Amino acid sequence: MRPRYRRPLFAVLVLLVLAGVYAAAGRSHPAAAVKSSSAKPVSVPVTSAVRVCPGPGTAGVTSSSVALAAVPGNAAAGTAVVTRLTPSGSAGPGPQVITISQPGLLRIASVAAAPPLPKSLQAGVPGASPTVTTQAARGGVVVTATGGMAQGLAVEQAGPGGLVTQQCGSPGTDLWFVGPGQVPATDIELYLMNSGSEAADAAVSFLTDGTKGAPLLGNADNGIQVPPHGMVVQSLGKLLASSKMIALNVSTSVGEVAAAVRETSSASDEGAWLPATQAPARTLVIPGMPATSGSRELYIAVPGSATARVKITAVTSSGSYQPTGGTGIGLIGDSISEIPLPSLDGIAGAIKISANVPVTASLLVPGGPAGAQGVLAAAGGPVEEQGVAADNPAKGTGTVQLVLSAPGKSAAVRVTEATSAVAAAGQAGQIVQVKAGSSVLVPVKPPSGKASPFAIVVTPLPDSGPVYAARLIMTGGVVRAILPVPSSLTSVRLLPVPSSLSSVDN
Repeated sequence: MRPRYRRPLFAVLVLLVLAGVYAAAGRSHPAAAVKSSSAKPVSVPVTSAVRVCPGPGTAGVTSSSVALAAVPGNAAAGTAVVTRLTPSGSAGPGPQVITISQPGLLRIASVAAAPPLPKSLQAGVPGASPTVTTQAARGGVVVTATGGMAQGLAVEQAGPGGLVTQQCGSPGTDLWFVGPGQVPATDIELYLMNSGSEAADAAVSFLTDGTKGAPLLGNADNGIQVPPHGMVVQSLGKLLASSKMIALNVSTSVGEVAAAVRETSSASDEGAWLPATQAPARTLVIPGMPATSGSRELYIAVPGSATARVKITAVTSSGSYQPTGGTGIGLIGDSISEIPLPSLDGIAGAIKISANVPVTASLLVPGGPAGAQGVLAAAGGPVEEQGVAADNPAKGTGTVQLVLSAPGKSAAVRVTEATSAVAAAGQAGQIVQVKAGSSVLVPVKPPSGKASPFAIVVTPLPDSGPVYAARLIMTGGVVRAILPVPSSLTSVRLLPVPSSLSSVDN
């Protein structure tokens, strides 16, 4: 035998020996031989959670308070610590604002404006794009929760007028925002926040309708350094100049960030915080279409190069149907388009989008605070286990409506409320039935006799079909905010680790 054949033969012999060892192990340990596909998911309690808010601790029109509610399962006591973000970053969390250790109740905390930036941090941070100004930012808070305070957690920020403006997000590596562009908004700011202990490296790519109506794909903003426990803000007006609609994607190559986008037509006005929308998918559901009159403008972004064939379905109290202009829609790749839906004027419900390639979207309706171009409803997922909406206005300051939609099977949910003194647990609440393929509009009031802000808990009942929920914050018949009711889990279901050599040796 020639020497060059000895090494392959030896390798084959080793594989045969190892195969025999695994076969013997499988016979002596029957559990190890079970295929992973037959393993059942196990329920693991949520033990920690992080939320990040851009507004609290800022000054002027963006100043805000933070509202927090946790609706736990059978967890031990826990805490939620609110700390400040630091403009230059720090090795550990910033100064504490408040510590909360009473799950089940709503807590609203005001956050004083952070100290002004020192001169050394007022200059722009170097970036990859000459048209984007990146600066260290004052303000912003991190909520770090453990135990019972991490379960069923919802955190929101409220504007200077006391109405909720945004749900505070979790750090991630891929975040999407879709909405009006620079032409109607004038000023567009992107807040990037890092709650971790290591610097994050972020990039921002975008789609717009271009300067002359032609789609524009951009990736001009890479290598953005977000310091640990810090926040930076970017002014995107020049980069997105002349755009009427935009889709922004924030991604990271190192670490995770939370992101927020604020648009306003005037520096003296509060403007609107754009809700983060679902990552591109072939099926999207946008809950929260109000019954108020006015236009409905659907923004759909196609981030891939393939042409999208799109169908739009309205899920209303009268059932599901394709509205005028909702079928036969072809959208070229790497584009964003605006689709008017005039036939849905005054109709409450949800919008379901089906496409042959992944797309992402938001719906614009009239309303919003001063400086806003309207109110955006974003795509999101169904409520799993329970959904918690933390900050709802007290009597006299606004009204709240839930829009519950069941695009598929019929659904049933229990709606309960909590205040700073009354917990949601143990309350009978109200049962709401939603027929298959339809939506229900549900007015929600604080617990009887209470005139204070309150939290809402939406709990799907056993055997309920998927239900999508959003709440409308209204004053004087005008929609001020549309906020999805996110899943606020007390536990997560995990598949057991597949069989491995280490499990055989146990």
